Amino acid sequence: MSEGGRQERRQELGVHGALTRLLGRAGGQEAAAISAATLRSDRFRIDREADWRRLEAIVGRLEAGRLRALSDEDLTALPVLYREAVSSLSIARETSLDAAALAYLEALVRRAWFQVYGPRVTLGGWLRRFFGGEWSRAVRAIGFDVGIALLLMVLGTVAGWLLVAGDPAWYAAFVPAEPGEVRVPGASQAALRGVLFGHSGESGLAAFAAMLFGHNAQISLLAFALGFAFGVPSLMLLVQNAGMLGAMLWLYHGRGLTLDLVGWLSIHGTTELFAVLLSGAAGLHIGRAMAFPGRRGVLAAAGAAGRRASVVMIGVIVMLVVAACLEGLGRQLVDETSGRLVVGGAMLAFWLWYFYAFGRGRAA
Repeated sequence: MSEGGRQERRQELGVHGALTRLLGRAGGQEAAAISAATLRSDRFRIDREADWRRLEAIVGRLEAGRLRALSDEDLTALPVLYREAVSSLSIARETSLDAAALAYLEALVRRAWFQVYGPRVTLGGWLRRFFGGEWSRAVRAIGFDVGIALLLMVLGTVAGWLLVAGDPAWYAAFVPAEPGEVRVPGASQAALRGVLFGHSGESGLAAFAAMLFGHNAQISLLAFALGFAFGVPSLMLLVQNAGMLGAMLWLYHGRGLTLDLVGWLSIHGTTELFAVLLSGAAGLHIGRAMAFPGRRGVLAAAGAAGRRASVVMIGVIVMLVVAACLEGLGRQLVDETSGRLVVGGAMLAFWLWYFYAFGRGRAA
């Protein structure tokens, strides 16, 4: 090799050595940084792990329903340990600690949150509170709206009767016609009576009852849901639904079957129509709060009214289920007017007592 070639080779070796030393230093720095981060993560875990384990043990006992197994010191330390765990989670997220520690802290904080801030009432406790006075107090709280809704339902029933009496063509506007329907103007007494009596299984009466239940359930939900429009749609739905009742009363009255129809309707209708009344009143309550919020402002007034109305509507769902059970059992077990009137009257008396007498002396 010539002298020039050897010199060029020495230069290449020198550059390679310099690059090797530079990369070696960089790799060493990276390894040192990883080692330092790992050390910080280990120190972070070691310094706080005892408190995490204690919090986990306390939460575990609470989740298992072993509150009595906790000492006063543990109960006092629970909120403090929870806040420390939240702080540790925040630090862990910012400093990018190992994924296992981060996942553990997230799960622990989530479980502890439910014990510190979560609901304290079990399902059984909530049911006792709801049926033990909360529902009836909510109904009494919207008493003014119930009165307005009742007045409109009465007026709607009278209006339906008068409209159909003046022009029977209005009947089809109030009562949906089904194929083979016999409950139409001009029907004979035997045909109308045959719908109400002598049915122990699935029949035209069952279909008619199912139609009434589905219709009233839909009206109930719509009357509540549309209350935000200042209650006007809710009131219109109540009037329309009551007009259907008035049209049916007119039809059966013309054949001397008014009491028989009232008896058949009452066995489940005193519950079902009461539910419709309450749902309309709940919708009106929200609409009235939005239209006349007073000093609280629209959002605050609507929020308070909505909370009361939602309690009422939970009860309305219960009433609709009860009405469906009464209708199904009553159709099979009670096939004469006096018995139906007794059942319907007893249910009406029960609801009136429950809503307006039960729990009045209890604290809210």
